[in-house]
Amino acid sequence: MKDIVLSHKAERDELLGTQYVQREGLPEARKSMSHNLIKVIVGPRRAGKSVFAIQMLEGLNFAYLNFDDERLLVVSDYDNLLKAIRQVYGETKYILFDEIQNLHNWELFINRLHRKGFNLVITGSNSRLLSRELATHLTGRHIQFQIFPFSFSEFLRARNFAIDETLDMKERQGSILNLLNEYLDKGGYPEVLIKNIDPRSYVSTLFESILFKDIVKRYNIRYAGKLHDLGLYLITNHSNEFSYTRLKNALDFKSVHTVENYTDYLSEAFLVFSIERFSQKVKEQMKSPKKVYAYDIGVIHAVKFKTAPDEGRLIENMAAIELMRREKIPYYYKTRDGKEVDFAIKEGLRVSQLLQICYNVDNDKTKKREITALSKVADETACDNLTVLTWDYEEKETFGGKEIHYLPLWKWLIK
Repeated sequence: MKDIVLSHKAERDELLGTQYVQREGLPEARKSMSHNLIKVIVGPRRAGKSVFAIQMLEGLNFAYLNFDDERLLVVSDYDNLLKAIRQVYGETKYILFDEIQNLHNWELFINRLHRKGFNLVITGSNSRLLSRELATHLTGRHIQFQIFPFSFSEFLRARNFAIDETLDMKERQGSILNLLNEYLDKGGYPEVLIKNIDPRSYVSTLFESILFKDIVKRYNIRYAGKLHDLGLYLITNHSNEFSYTRLKNALDFKSVHTVENYTDYLSEAFLVFSIERFSQKVKEQMKSPKKVYAYDIGVIHAVKFKTAPDEGRLIENMAAIELMRREKIPYYYKTRDGKEVDFAIKEGLRVSQLLQICYNVDNDKTKKREITALSKVADETACDNLTVLTWDYEEKETFGGKEIHYLPLWKWLIK
């Protein structure tokens, strides 16, 4: 056991010796190390959870164990883990456990260490396992941080592009649009961007690994091929509505229940997420189709069949990710006559903002369709905060007596 912990210490030291892009939310996370709540970092595989944890703990003598190491998964007496940690690290009270969901009954072990006074940071790549066990065993004793692949702001930091007052210059705006094009093509996985790895190969391999390691193996999936087909279908049809019945028929599943379970597994493994249709009636909201999005644009390019580019749907997906990152849980809104607004942001009982995506406003017909829908939904929701995200058009206009803000996507992303 000591040799395993020593090998993990070498991995920790290598991570500590590397320069990283500073992630958003890091100052707050570092402050949390001053109290004894368990720090829980969740998010997709390879999104940078381990690095975020390392940055949180920098300057502290902390122990590190990575439970993606199969040698640790056969340990039955967890006191032997503590013994080896003491041998290698001495009397430290700080421990980082990576991919903790792989350890059987991890929540009981973590709870015991917390009671003993350890200051713990844990990471995980399965939202349901973590949230369920945290709610059951660690209620009120943990604080959670969610890590996504790089945001556009973090991507700019990785490219050493300064966000400053010179962004008012057209030349600089041209440069940032060029970088936004790159981000739209490659996505935000840190290794892809830092090491200049081919994004298609990297992300498609990651997609297969998550499917079979984190879902098929963990849940003993009988129809792995069907799960794979469903994942491809949902990601290919990102930014579109879906229902479980439609998915069952399109992919020839035997039951709606199986489709629902498989979709949940894909969501729990941070491959896709969905948003609900806005309604004041809970039953109507539950019965309505949902809209699906990928957790990273790079996944879309890596797995979908090659078709003509659809920038509108891609930037809608990008906006959905950013809203989730900002913890603004969005809905989509559809009127009875079929007019749709992409995102309705709800605060309390009221809609505080309506957000419409229109890649190109040069097409008058498209522009009128989008703002007509926005105006009608604004009437229905009594919302006066109306924004249209575009590729590179900025203006304030009045339509139907309402002020509409047109904002370039890059400006909104770096707010």
